Amino acid sequence: MNINFEYYKLFYYVAKYKNITKAAAVLGSSQPNVTRVMKLLEAQLNCRLFVRGARGVGLTEEGEKLFSHVEIAFQHLADAEEEISLHETKWTGTVEIGATETALHLFLMDAMGDFRARYPEIRIRIHNRTTREIVSRLTEGSLDFALLTTPFETARPCRIEEILAYQEILVGGSQYRYLATEAMDRNRLLTYPWIGLGRETATYEFYKDFFLSVHMDIELDMEVATSSMMLPLIQNNLGIGFVPEALAIPLLKRKKLVKLDFGCQPPARYIALVCEKERGLSMAAEKFYQYLLRR
Repeated sequence: MNINFEYYKLFYYVAKYKNITKAAAVLGSSQPNVTRVMKLLEAQLNCRLFVRGARGVGLTEEGEKLFSHVEIAFQHLADAEEEISLHETKWTGTVEIGATETALHLFLMDAMGDFRARYPEIRIRIHNRTTREIVSRLTEGSLDFALLTTPFETARPCRIEEILAYQEILVGGSQYRYLATEAMDRNRLLTYPWIGLGRETATYEFYKDFFLSVHMDIELDMEVATSSMMLPLIQNNLGIGFVPEALAIPLLKRKKLVKLDFGCQPPARYIALVCEKERGLSMAAEKFYQYLLRR
């Protein structure tokens, strides 16, 4: 049976919308022409495909059978067109991203490597700053979006998507190994040197509130600017401190660090994707943003 493929195309849209006039409008054709083609198709298949109703047309049993096959064929064609379109599209541009140290090490570096392999023409610039500095740059419009660690506050309405939860644990260097075998009296912990992020960081405020919640007032002996500076200092037995568990695990396995029992866990923290609601993203930035959401 040699039926014009265009007949099936018109049949697909009439069956999809259940309205000849609407199908004709979508196809850029006329209602009489679509009606004529449907009658020709019915004549060639020697069966009735449609029944008229008050609000349009419905499918007969034969029409339902035909549509189940035509729909699959059209979906395959649509998938093929999309695949070819994506292959031919040259994604280019530059994405400006702000990222805290923890977000960079726990999430972004791994994701960025995979994304760059897929879209090598898209340039990614990372601005590694404190949470407050990143929020300020986001507000100024110099960043497309940011990856921030909670807690944080934004000056303007933002899209905020939490993409990764992480826990922090109390650790010390190998010289503190004798403390790892016993449950610690929290007051005794006050006698040891503490290392943490400085007063200008959101993490400092987070732990200030946490320590107050367990009735402790800890003064840091060493304040550092970034979380990546904490691990080497703790590893060299210069003090104890809370660090992301995922970053500590490799050093714990190599016995460079020991986990200390604080008696309770600080609240879980999150890495979040943040961008201003009122400012649209470039095609390259939107591509990377959506990619990170799906990770």
